[in-house]
Parts: sequence; structure tokens; C-alpha cells
Amino acid sequence: MFSLARRLLPAAHSVRTFSATALPRNASSSPKADLLEGEQLISKKLIEKFTPSQLQVQDISGGCGSFYSITIASETFKGLPIVKQHKLVTETLKKEIEGIHGLQIKTIAQ
Repeated sequence: MFSLARRLLPAAHSVRTFSATALPRNASSSPKADLLEGEQLISKKLIEKFTPSQLQVQDISGGCGSFYSITIASETFKGLPIVKQHKLVTETLKKEIEGIHGLQIKTIAQ
């Protein structure tokens, strides 16, 4: 008998867990050294542009650099609709986005 549950449940895969979060305003403007190259590049650009109070960039494609998850909190987003907040992030990462397949963005206005 064919099982739908088997087809609908995603296969488990390893995801690295770490965070480049809670960057104080006077903190170094360079991303953590333990990030992958793509994560470092994206983090650096976002730090320079938004001076975030919280930033997490994670390669969720297993390390191949094809899909990233970004969580960013910044005063820059205050009063802007989510669509505009995301547009600011994607415009900042325009060059990097050209080479990847997926991007998950969560913005937080502060």
C-alpha cells in the first residue's frame, strides 16, 4: 500500500546552527569568522548598510551557497511596510542574489 505520509514529509537534513546575532551599535563591523564565505559577504554588506541590532545569516542549503536565510533587525525599517523592508535588503544584496537559488528574509523594525 502506498503511504502519502512518506511522500509529504521532507527528508531530514543537517543544518548548521549558529548565529551572528545581537550586534551592539559599537561592535566591530565585521562578521564572525566562523561563518562560511557567502555568509560573511552577506553579513558584511548588511552590517554596512543597515547597522543592525540583530543579524543572522545562515546558508541553509547544506553549505553549497544556493539558499540563505536572513533575519535582520534595524531602525532603518521603522515605519516601512514589510514589502519595502525586504526590497531594501534585496537591493543591497543584488549582486549576491544573482548567484543563488533562494532567499528567506525576515525583517524586524526597531
